[in-house]
Amino acid sequence: MKVLQLGKFYPIRGGVEKVMEMLTEGLSARGVSCDMLCASADGAREIKVLPLNAHGRIIVVPTRLKAAGTMIAPKMIGWLRKHAAEYDIIHIHHPDPMAALALRLSGYRGRVILHWHSDILSQKFFLLFYKPLQNWLIRRAEKIVGTTPVYVRESPHLQHAREKCTYVPIGIDGLQPDPAKVNEIRTRFPGQKMILSIGRLVPYKGFPYLIDAMALLPDDYNLVIGGTGPLREKLELQIREKNLQGRIQLIGFVPDEDLPAWFGACDCFVLSSVMKTEAFGIVQIEAMSCHKPVVATRIPQSGVAWVNEDSVSGRNVTPGKLEEYAAAIQEVAENAEKYGESAYLRFLNLFTRQQMIFNIEKLYGTR
Repeated sequence: MKVLQLGKFYPIRGGVEKVMEMLTEGLSARGVSCDMLCASADGAREIKVLPLNAHGRIIVVPTRLKAAGTMIAPKMIGWLRKHAAEYDIIHIHHPDPMAALALRLSGYRGRVILHWHSDILSQKFFLLFYKPLQNWLIRRAEKIVGTTPVYVRESPHLQHAREKCTYVPIGIDGLQPDPAKVNEIRTRFPGQKMILSIGRLVPYKGFPYLIDAMALLPDDYNLVIGGTGPLREKLELQIREKNLQGRIQLIGFVPDEDLPAWFGACDCFVLSSVMKTEAFGIVQIEAMSCHKPVVATRIPQSGVAWVNEDSVSGRNVTPGKLEEYAAAIQEVAENAEKYGESAYLRFLNLFTRQQMIFNIEKLYGTR
């Protein structure tokens, strides 16, 4: 069997691309011939073929321009028309209008698996034009796989295709914090609680609410926010206006090699997102893999609160309710060991990379 993962871009930047890469690497390492076709995000002008191993490669086609959050890559259409018949399964990752258009024009007649990571939410005007293609893709797919049962059940676009919907949770390799690096970070917070949040500094991440909630917590609670984005100056101003400069740090981009140490050093991880754009929250399972409890939000129609089981791996709160944020953070941080062990067990039971690969193989029929 030969499989193509289709969609998004390279180098890897977000959760959808991470899942595509993990599937390509994981399946090919197990002997399933698996390629990944995506658009360039670094200005490449020629098609690049990046071998992963004897059974897998990443094919990157040049992007002509970026519009409405989509990489416009006409050469994806030509490549797929030429090579589509080589594949037994095309596993397309949504939302990606360019990939959907390429598949539509490819003439491919084989099996299609549609991975529904998220509804299109921020480009509603664009969705008016894309919706006929999206509806075709839903009809064309043999199976539609979401990342949580909640999202595929609640998506308004999938209501007439429920009989072919299923879900496979995202899985990762557990992070391994370096004890020396963890201790170095902890020395910055002697005798204090350290709360961690990681994400782009954009509106849907809900950081203003988290900052306001910090004013309701005891003075020995500190918040570290890792990430970059357009809201940094506004968040810095908010911190100064709340007189929280000594208790809240914006540390900017956190390299992958440093991320495990920050998880290992915190008492509690918070995912404060307030919009359905946050469909799963991979950072939650990264924290769980480090034995860390999570405070997350109950976003309507999102799978975030399913990933973090309330009163098991942490607590879930109403988006924007400051008193709930503060009470949950304090409860979880003061019972970090109990919640942290339950969080780690939930990670092992549901969210490992091996389980994700195994479940996708069952979906394909290769297992």
